[in-house]
Amino acid sequence: MRRKDREIKDMDQILDIAGRAKILRLGLMDDDGWPYIVPLNYGFEAVDGSLVFYMHSAKEGHKLELIRRNPKVCVELECDTGLVSGGDVPCRYGLTYASVIGWGTAELVEDEQEKIRGLELLMKNQTGRDFEMDGRMASTVAVLKAVVPRFTAKARRQ
Repeated sequence: MRRKDREIKDMDQILDIAGRAKILRLGLMDDDGWPYIVPLNYGFEAVDGSLVFYMHSAKEGHKLELIRRNPKVCVELECDTGLVSGGDVPCRYGLTYASVIGWGTAELVEDEQEKIRGLELLMKNQTGRDFEMDGRMASTVAVLKAVVPRFTAKARRQ
């Protein structure tokens, strides 16, 4: 990380960023060697020092095919974005932000109870409310799980 003065190492602060962000960008590699990035709603938890993200999806599609072929992923999320004015000097403009970028592996969740838990975490992160899901609800979607043991976070505040 180039800007060490903006680096965040405290796990509570990293989890706070993950809780305030609402869109996770999931980076995959397409078969032709080009990156493929898709924005997704997500839920998350910290497990043994890793960030674990749950996302829902249609039961078929391009991203699922890519994950099956190559489970390596990159995730990105951000919050607290805002313009920093530079007045009449364009090069003094900037942006406030807090972000997390991480690298790990993704898989399709097959276990019904884990699918339910992932969907409940997703709803909690997106709405701030607890929902009780059941197997019938979970069976209507695919649930993706990204385990991200390596990540960085940083922020620029005013």
